[in-house]
Amino acid sequence: MQKRKLGTGGLEVSALGLGCMGMSFGYGPPVERQQGIDLIRKAFELGVTFFDTAEVYGPFTNEDLVGEALAPIRDEVIIATKFGFAIENGKQVGVDSRPEHIREVVEASLARLKTDRIDLLYQHRVDPNVPIEDVAGAVKELIQAGKVKHFGLSEAGVGTIRRAHAVCPVAALQSEYSLWWREPEEAILPVLEELGIGFVPFSPLGKGFLTGRMDHSTTFDPTDFRNIVPRFSPENRSANLALVGVVRGIAARKNATPAQIALAWVLAQKPWMVPIPGTTKLERLAENLGSVDVELNETDLREIDEATATIEIRGERYPAASMRWIDR
Repeated sequence: MQKRKLGTGGLEVSALGLGCMGMSFGYGPPVERQQGIDLIRKAFELGVTFFDTAEVYGPFTNEDLVGEALAPIRDEVIIATKFGFAIENGKQVGVDSRPEHIREVVEASLARLKTDRIDLLYQHRVDPNVPIEDVAGAVKELIQAGKVKHFGLSEAGVGTIRRAHAVCPVAALQSEYSLWWREPEEAILPVLEELGIGFVPFSPLGKGFLTGRMDHSTTFDPTDFRNIVPRFSPENRSANLALVGVVRGIAARKNATPAQIALAWVLAQKPWMVPIPGTTKLERLAENLGSVDVELNETDLREIDEATATIEIRGERYPAASMRWIDR
């Protein structure tokens, strides 16, 4: 597995990480615990050294799973987790990035992850009630105490990124980015390049849509959050299949799968991007990791850009209630 660097602080990770959320949360019932452990350890055997989790995934159960799976190889991997949500009675009820809350979350996450340090600690969503300087200052203290190695932000806007970075160097920004959500290209990516901050795209496969295994008739488990995502309504899925058609065409020519093309496209954008696709299946894990060997040349990339520029993607990427936590 190739390696890439996030930020200028020496954080080196595998070119493709593993998003672990879906094993416990979001995409239907959680996987059997041993199944999740086996998948995470298999990812490491295949070269993955970068694993992403958060206290809110479950809540709490995903960190516990990741901690147990990685305990035997802790010093050989990079673990990223997140703070920033208020959780009551097992449910997310808002955001909370007060410094005292950050410290409490870190102690609890360290225990669940069975480790003495968090390699990359993200603010999960920007808290409009807490100055980002206070957040960055709290994380800086945790870094000085040796409990955190690197500071990250998630779904943060340009102003927030600059203000946070001025207090504590930001190693990485994690935000959604894929062939069907390219907004970060407008303002975010130029600032990251300017400041030397890495980019960790989540949902690089469009929450599964870019794998080509969905159509308007696809149904989801009742607990799958895609049921309430506007972009996944049957009518929007039908319209958005035009994008999948473009990906399929490139995949056929490259002897690859649509998922591999979608991931290879992200990898080809910048050397400081590290996508973190998630999966619960070993065969999909192997498929996704195969994307690092798919080379898209300038002609391929230009063809993709020209073809996708004519396609209007239908539907918001989150329901309205979730969009209020996106900082722009």
